[in-house]
Amino acid sequence: MPEPDPTRPSPPDDSYLRALDAAVERAVREAEPLGSAHAGAPDDVRGAVLDAVRGHGDELVALSQDLHAHPEEGYAEHRSVQAVARLLERHGHSARVGVGGLDTALVATRGADGPHIGVLAEYDALPGIGHACGHNIICATAVGGFLAAAEVQERVGGRLSLIGTPAEEGGGGKEVLARAGVFDDLDAVIMLHPFTHDVAMHPFLGRRQVEMVFHGVAAHAAAQPFMGRNALDAAVAAYQGVAALRQHLPGSDRVHGIFTDGGARPNVVPERAALLFYLRSADPETLRDLAERVTGIARGAAAMTGCGVELHWDALPPYLPIRFNHALAGRWAVNQEPVGRRPLPPGVVPEFLTGSTDLGNLSFRLPAIHPMIAVSDPAVALHTAGFAEAAGGPAGDRAVRDGAVGLALTAVDYLADPALRDAVQAEFTAAGGPLDVPTFFD
Repeated sequence: MPEPDPTRPSPPDDSYLRALDAAVERAVREAEPLGSAHAGAPDDVRGAVLDAVRGHGDELVALSQDLHAHPEEGYAEHRSVQAVARLLERHGHSARVGVGGLDTALVATRGADGPHIGVLAEYDALPGIGHACGHNIICATAVGGFLAAAEVQERVGGRLSLIGTPAEEGGGGKEVLARAGVFDDLDAVIMLHPFTHDVAMHPFLGRRQVEMVFHGVAAHAAAQPFMGRNALDAAVAAYQGVAALRQHLPGSDRVHGIFTDGGARPNVVPERAALLFYLRSADPETLRDLAERVTGIARGAAAMTGCGVELHWDALPPYLPIRFNHALAGRWAVNQEPVGRRPLPPGVVPEFLTGSTDLGNLSFRLPAIHPMIAVSDPAVALHTAGFAEAAGGPAGDRAVRDGAVGLALTAVDYLADPALRDAVQAEFTAAGGPLDVPTFFD
């Protein structure tokens, strides 16, 4: 056997992933899809929606491919939002670009009064690897869902809006738009996300960011180290404190961090050192508690080394976890049956295979769903080059057509069925109703 190369990292053992994939495959085969007790829109309306999506299919795929070929990062999606606006205008819809104080946000509305549902589009990409989260698919399906539902809006009544939300990848565009009042007159919002499986409801974690900046006293590290206060020692102690905390956290919590400053030269006691941590948790309350515990660690590390510390929380808006709405998600699951998909209920795909999204912030303001649509092999993770390839490939194109069907049908179901609307709102109210998101972590 050849000697290992000491300059190279050892490859991770994938036996756990392989065992997990096998267990998930068994669970998927045995799972019962989510259903719905509600009727939704009449059959003739649903048939018209299916025809409309089929009619728009080629141009929706073209939009997805165009965005995939020209990725733009958050708050800089100028080309992408204009591509959406032009497509809408070709079909007679006036799109307002630049709403809510964001240059790359967009709103188009059909209808003047009555219940109001929004279909949400994302179109930002990741640095370096483009649409490795598949936002080109999110955008194209949302546009398709809006266009198809708009063709029958007068038959079901109510209002339908397409809302383009910039900078989901860490920028918190939905929270910015919410604080600007863009969602104030909506009753529910729907969107989808590409994934490895079709899942009607999949948890996403809340997320906060904290920068810890430790301030020490510089001194010559050889001649007068006793005159220094080592900020790097404080930062190392804080990092180790967070590492020790991990074994006492709920299984759904995640904490990960990096050093962003560790001093300039070995012969000078560092007077400044800094860390950046992401904190994630499955509930708003446990995320708040996690933040308090990390705060205590930072202050303790500063005290034990004689340093000061500044904590800078949430340079960009924090993300809340997603609050489920079973009534609305059930209609999504039913509405994927016409395209041959069977979205799974929660708990079949391991719930720790997740991240964070600013849709969570909206889900604590009004009823919302964020189902997942399969575009890749289960072994391909989001935010990888492999997932970017899948999002621009045949499976991604199929997801554009299928996802547009689900969004359009779910939107018209909501507008057409008062009993469904009542159930959606009753569930939201029973879960606690709206949360004062801007002040929750104060």
